[in-house]
Amino acid sequence: MPYSLDLRKRVIDFVEGGGSISKAAKTYQVGRATIYRWLNRVDLAPTKVTRRQRKLDWDALRKDVEQNPEATLKERAQKFGVSISALSKVFKKMKITRKKKN
Repeated sequence: MPYSLDLRKRVIDFVEGGGSISKAAKTYQVGRATIYRWLNRVDLAPTKVTRRQRKLDWDALRKDVEQNPEATLKERAQKFGVSISALSKVFKKMKITRKKKN
């Protein structure tokens, strides 16, 4: 969970007001490295990451599923250069389920 914006501003104000980073870290119970990162940022608001850039291209994977529905996880994993478990997790996030044959 990210630190509140209010806490971030108080810590930065303390340091910019002449307090040491070590003293601020002890007073506000925040890591020194965190304070250094906050000092280098333009905006103190926490960033929201929606989906990180990964090795696997979701659009290409969706296209491959449509074109080759009979391919196994192992075959797809080798084709895209990822592990089977990574592929399973992506399928779950994409809400793609395995179609069973009767």
